[in-house]
Amino acid sequence: MLDFRTMRHELAEAYDLAPNPELAEEMKDLYANMDRVVAPPDWVRAAPYVAAINRLKKEKNAVILAHNYMTPDIYHGVADFVGDSLQLAIKATEVEADTIVQCGVHFMAETSKILNPAKRVLIPDMEAGCSLANSIGAAGIAEMRAKYPGAPVVTYVNTTAEEKAASDICCTSSNAAAIVRALPEETVIMAPDQYLAQNVARQVPEKTIVWWNGSCVVHERFTAQDLRDYRKWNPDTTIIAHPECPPEVVDESDFAGSTSGIINFVRERKPKQALLVTECSMASNISDELPEVDFVGPCNMCPYMKKITLEKILWSLHAGEAEVHVDPVVAEKARVAVERMIDLSRKLGI
Repeated sequence: MLDFRTMRHELAEAYDLAPNPELAEEMKDLYANMDRVVAPPDWVRAAPYVAAINRLKKEKNAVILAHNYMTPDIYHGVADFVGDSLQLAIKATEVEADTIVQCGVHFMAETSKILNPAKRVLIPDMEAGCSLANSIGAAGIAEMRAKYPGAPVVTYVNTTAEEKAASDICCTSSNAAAIVRALPEETVIMAPDQYLAQNVARQVPEKTIVWWNGSCVVHERFTAQDLRDYRKWNPDTTIIAHPECPPEVVDESDFAGSTSGIINFVRERKPKQALLVTECSMASNISDELPEVDFVGPCNMCPYMKKITLEKILWSLHAGEAEVHVDPVVAEKARVAVERMIDLSRKLGI
């Protein structure tokens, strides 16, 4: 657990982090990417942290990989690469920096370490977990194998290294259907997200898909009635859902896709109004890019993703904390499952 008193004292000794209107003005080009969703007073407070982080990255030969659920000050201010789980996993295999700072949740940092065993991988807060990753375990996967002998296990990347190591291949929300379709077996085990599995089952009816009953704390809270009520109130809104939502929620939407798929859909279609049925920062991070789109609620915040802040990123780079380690034996087995996903995704052109 972070010692905030020590962290803030040391950072204050090393950096001038007081709100700085002059610095904020100097960095106005960076601010232009987020000024629709980040108020000027908030940027005045954030600018010293952004400047310090970007300077430290160069000094320490570090790179920041940030998930689409990061807040705009991180997404636009300090991230070197942004994307969904698949995009970040692929990017983790390509970076040349000595240190990777993973701005996301713990399983993402583990994935980067698995793919880069010789690099130092840091996560700004070790408590940035995931309800999906916590819903199963290697024992749960073994239980599913015993129940469905011979069926391959397709494990969502939102899992721990041990769970990846116990699987045959990984998937993300953007490639899950394609990967399941490409497997030769008729019966496929998907874990741990029951709703992703149910939505994939409808896309790949030629397969028998069985699943573990896990779910995402963000997406399971949406209901079909929520969307019906919103559409009744504003029938012209385009509703876009994530496949971690229950199938009945997906049925009420106009489009369903992964985080990258959602972003691409909005960029291409540019609806007048868009309701993103996913994590709140998704809309915030593309608002300035698409001023012609009015992003409307509701949305849900991920309590784990929001543990990552500019202050913690600065501390992580400054102090080298917290470093992510994966048991080499576990990492080797998990690497096979992740690399199979990446290789098959490339072969399928996704």
